[in-house]
Amino acid sequence: MSKIKLGAIIVVTAVVSVLLTLGGICYALGMTGQKVGDVLRFAGAMKFIESRYVNDVDTTKLMDGAISGMVQSLGDPHSIYLEPKMYRQLMDHTEGSFGGVGIYMGFKDNKVSVISVMEDSPAAKAGMEANDEILAVDGTPVTEMQPEEVALHIRGEAGTSVTLSVRRNGTESKEFVVTRDIIQVKTSAGKMLEDGMGYIRIASFSENTPEEFKASYEQLEQEGMKGLIIDLRENPGGLVTSSVAIANMVVPEGPVVSVVERSGKKEEYTSDLKEVKYPLVVLIDGNSASAAEILAGAVQDTGAGTLVGTKSYGKGSVQMVMPIFHDDAIKLTIAKYYTPKGRSIDGVGIDPDVNIALQPGASTDEQLAKAEDVLKGKMEGRE
Repeated sequence: MSKIKLGAIIVVTAVVSVLLTLGGICYALGMTGQKVGDVLRFAGAMKFIESRYVNDVDTTKLMDGAISGMVQSLGDPHSIYLEPKMYRQLMDHTEGSFGGVGIYMGFKDNKVSVISVMEDSPAAKAGMEANDEILAVDGTPVTEMQPEEVALHIRGEAGTSVTLSVRRNGTESKEFVVTRDIIQVKTSAGKMLEDGMGYIRIASFSENTPEEFKASYEQLEQEGMKGLIIDLRENPGGLVTSSVAIANMVVPEGPVVSVVERSGKKEEYTSDLKEVKYPLVVLIDGNSASAAEILAGAVQDTGAGTLVGTKSYGKGSVQMVMPIFHDDAIKLTIAKYYTPKGRSIDGVGIDPDVNIALQPGASTDEQLAKAEDVLKGKMEGRE
């Protein structure tokens, strides 16, 4: 008998032995039918690779690849396997400070687009703009990465550079070499406009956003605010809890958003605000997403204010990050959220009450001007 045949027999025997053992474990765990077969297929493939691949095999890397493959097979751009470095970067971002270039991205229609560019950020200084479509990161096409993986590859150590290839206005190709920096995420700021109209811009929803919003709100009150405009344009979302906390300052008592899992389990977030103090207008656009849509939807459904702008992005799903055993994690879509009137906006978006587009190259902000007109009318109606 040849050595190759003998080796094959040994491998088959080992694989069969593993499969029989796993079969017994599956039976003991109450697994039957197709699930048992799938587990056995996986174990058999792994054993074959470990025993017969031409080079040494790192079992941990095999398992990382298997987990990543499982998540990718869901076809959900917001679900991703986070290896240790990517997991650390994600945690740094949600805590409010990270090494990056200062852009927010959206993933829709198989494209990666810039939703907004932070003021005075490395990306802004390099000349990047909202609605730029990212084609490649350091020469690697984004089509070779999971959508949210693109963002994690753009982040990195401050002082290092990243090359971003983009398409602008659908045709023009540009390349930007951007030096990363520590991005201090100031997410909310306000100012007083004419005639007692307060204005608060929310760029995203992080852990610090409710405190920043409250500080601006109280400052505007001291300056004599009579009505409020909240600007959620180019806001990619963030933490649901931060959005709900702000809703508690502007949305009347009752439901703000419901999070519903596949099983039907429902978690409802509410507002305890006894009375809405000021007339309210909220600005939205096609890049207002996720937590921004939660706030906008609550304002619209409860009649707390008027939405002005264009239809929102339509990301109505909720993700949870589950750490696993190697300083890594899985970010997984686990639920969809619904507005107070039971609307799911995932893939649909929110239509504004007053539809007005921002014209490219316009010298004035027509959307903000319209919001001011609407707010003036609401303020006069209170007098």
